[in-house]
Amino acid sequence: MAHRFSLASVLRFRESLEQQEELALRKLQLEVAGLQRSIEQATTEIAIAHQARERAMQQPIAAAQFQAMLRASEAAIERKKKMHLALHKLEEQRAEQMRRYQAAHRDRQMLSDLAEQQRDAYEIRQVKTQQKMVDDLFASRHRRG
Repeated sequence: MAHRFSLASVLRFRESLEQQEELALRKLQLEVAGLQRSIEQATTEIAIAHQARERAMQQPIAAAQFQAMLRASEAAIERKKKMHLALHKLEEQRAEQMRRYQAAHRDRQMLSDLAEQQRDAYEIRQVKTQQKMVDDLFASRHRRG
């Protein structure tokens, strides 16, 4: 007779829940990484715009063109600020999701450990039962012979 863990369905549910929480965490981590790359790109854009503006100041340039350069630079800076705010919110969400994942992992691990302990105890009982049968058989033969 094989060992049956009485909480097997609960364990499967906890495993499923842990996987869902892990997937949600990975999704947030990918979003954070993507936003960090976008911020790096914006930083590069801003640096290039500043360099272009500095070069433009070295030579005669129309005021309208210079203002357009300034507006483009300011827009890039504003986008970067908004991305930083979004990144901060995402990092908070990621931290909360990490807590949820860790709780789900702990819950699943606790049940997995319990299942393993029960399986080990069952196997020990099986070995003892088999050994007792062998001992009884040996004693029975020894008494006859």
